[in-house]
Amino acid sequence: MVFFASFSKPAVLAGVLLALTAAASGAAAADLTVAVTGVREAKETVRVALYADAESFRHEPKALQVLSVPAREGTVTAVFHDVPAGRYAVLAYHDEDGNQKLNLFLGMFPAEGWGLSNDPSVFGPPRFDASAFDLPEAGTSISVPLHY
Repeated sequence: MVFFASFSKPAVLAGVLLALTAAASGAAAADLTVAVTGVREAKETVRVALYADAESFRHEPKALQVLSVPAREGTVTAVFHDVPAGRYAVLAYHDEDGNQKLNLFLGMFPAEGWGLSNDPSVFGPPRFDASAFDLPEAGTSISVPLHY
């Protein structure tokens, strides 16, 4: 009791909270490895976007993270580092013309290869819930097949 008497209570509380926050943030971050399969040619890049909720899903500027990896025929891999455990969805596309957006035919049909986590059947705009998966604290690997 004598030791703590020389410190103010707010300073001690702040130190304890800082230590707990640092410990919690280090334990909850994980890696998510995404294997994008079915890339048809080594042209430009494959963009892989990670979304944390339905409101941001399919709106790349609102994605939690976006990675761009060089395209090569077959499979490319993207790794998201330090992602907190939680529920996420991934949208990937082969940016064949390098314009950093998924080109659409008639304003609604993908004109470039695209894929979603869980590979759900899509009739209309893709939904977050159909593509969402749980990322555990230990991290995980998923596969996203492209459709052309």
